Amino acid sequence: MFNPSRDQARQFFIESWRKHLAHEALSAMESIAAELIGQHPEYHALLGDAEAALRDFRPEDGQVNPFLHLSLHLAIHEQLSINQPPGIREAYDACLLHHQGDRHAALHDVLEALGETIWETQRNGTPLDALAYVERVRQRAGRHN
Repeated sequence: MFNPSRDQARQFFIESWRKHLAHEALSAMESIAAELIGQHPEYHALLGDAEAALRDFRPEDGQVNPFLHLSLHLAIHEQLSINQPPGIREAYDACLLHHQGDRHAALHDVLEALGETIWETQRNGTPLDALAYVERVRQRAGRHN
């Protein structure tokens, strides 16, 4: 899944959750997705609804796109596993320390920083600034003091 379409990405999460609930064999990536979904009970009913993949989630309507949220979590999981961009693991560990070991809260700090960095990239039409991204994560760790 290097460049899935919107529908393929959504179907991946729906199918990963379905297989998890049915106790079917999961690929390594599906296992990670199911674990992430498990941490978001607010999405469970939605992911059990095949029609959910067709809905639009509009921020201007105050909606969070659960598929985008989970996709960002999945990207961050991969980044942390290989420490790319360099320093992301250390910045995450600082967030984890400030959240007293709460992995999900620390991951949400990283997710917010990634979201801001992507938004800035799109707004400015520039490449993603990995150094700024890692610095945003570090700043989030420091704001909890």
